[in-house]
Amino acid sequence: MTVKKIGMIGLGPMGKNLSLNMMDKNIEVIGYDVDAKARNKAIEQGLKVVDSLEALVNCFKGTKAFWVMVPASRVDEVLKIVSKYLSPGDILIEGGNSHFKDTERRVKEAKNNGVIFIGTGISGGEEGALKGPCIMPGGDKKAYDAVESILKAIAAKVDTEPCCAYIGPGGAGHFVKMVHNGIEYAIMQTIAETYHLLKEGLGLEVERIHNHFRKWTEEEIISGYLMEITTEILGTKDHKTGKPIIEVIKDTAKHKGTGKWTSQEAYDLGVPVHSISAALLARIISAYRDERISASSILKGPHLRYEGDKEEFIEHMRKGLSLSIIMAYAQGFALIKAGSKEYNYNLKPDEIAHIWRGGCIIRSKLLPLIEEAFTESPHLANLMIAPQFSKMLNSEVSSLRYVVRTAISCGIPVPVLSQSISYFDSYRAKILPTASLIQAMRDFFGAHTYERFDELGTYHTLWTQEGRPEQRK
Repeated sequence: MTVKKIGMIGLGPMGKNLSLNMMDKNIEVIGYDVDAKARNKAIEQGLKVVDSLEALVNCFKGTKAFWVMVPASRVDEVLKIVSKYLSPGDILIEGGNSHFKDTERRVKEAKNNGVIFIGTGISGGEEGALKGPCIMPGGDKKAYDAVESILKAIAAKVDTEPCCAYIGPGGAGHFVKMVHNGIEYAIMQTIAETYHLLKEGLGLEVERIHNHFRKWTEEEIISGYLMEITTEILGTKDHKTGKPIIEVIKDTAKHKGTGKWTSQEAYDLGVPVHSISAALLARIISAYRDERISASSILKGPHLRYEGDKEEFIEHMRKGLSLSIIMAYAQGFALIKAGSKEYNYNLKPDEIAHIWRGGCIIRSKLLPLIEEAFTESPHLANLMIAPQFSKMLNSEVSSLRYVVRTAISCGIPVPVLSQSISYFDSYRAKILPTASLIQAMRDFFGAHTYERFDELGTYHTLWTQEGRPEQRK
């Protein structure tokens, strides 16, 4: 079975642009939205639109294929209504930012009703939806096969190859999209910290910072979509004041939840994601603006400018930024590996890196190297130990250390840059004495036991009775 017509339910910016994308590829698409304004706007742009679900159903003969594109908070509500119009064998595509465990449940519920469900992660924002997003479908493979030609037609293309591939069963597509967004948080924050350091630590004007970002975007391996848009932002003037627009934007960063989900899932699976979690916390503390303003007159710290060679520091900054971005990817792919094992998704990191090369928010020149690393070593434990990255990390990590030391001495918070160092040093540590002491403390107050270096087994010490031997549990 091959689907040739899509009913798009939800004509907000994403649903409308995906529909326009399909229309541009000569794919028949019919839209519906409960909001008459959204319907009228879509009609003005040339889309075929109906004013009720009944009318949408009547546009199909035989198998129906509906694409639900509504906010995550409304997905269950909409699916419940839509399910009344579905028959066994019909196909549902859900492309919002849903939690992957919700998608797992929806796949099972749909299967019980004979409906075939695809939970589809989509990255690229409104522009990507229109011009070509990265598409990460998961769920029923039979349904994917039926809509594959449509998804690949509208996906972004790199060297003529579509940035779309079947990710895996159940909620695999939304799981990978969730991790994508966690990596996105970390990369955005480390870029922002770089801007903060250059502006406040070195005292550079925005125009000069813009020139450095432009050079890095044009020449360096870290170049990617987020670096590109940062360059654009730093080069944009505010039409009201004539100042760089970055200087008039309020310093409270919001988040929609996917970065939080990434950290929560990493904690549940026991995967260290230092940079991703630090990026989330940076957004959260930014929202405490009134408290920060009040605290600034009470709590004191250094407010120094870097007094050394600025060009030399900028070169250290470039290297530090590169390594921090690499480690964000390393943490994300480590989580993908753990999730694949936990949920039996059989995820293919090389294929994920391949489709992330275009359309998505974290596309960059690093991804072909990441794909190469996993192609050469499919069971690679961590990207940092791949030869594509280990040599760079070893030779340039001193620059990242220098940058973080400078930031601390100037009183500039750099949570992701500093946590990148912690991640690197913790991961390469042959022995972590901190963990030994923590296990001893846990055994002292809670008899949680510990293991020894020199013998197998589990041990407990009677700490409060001097001279008593260790007792095996």
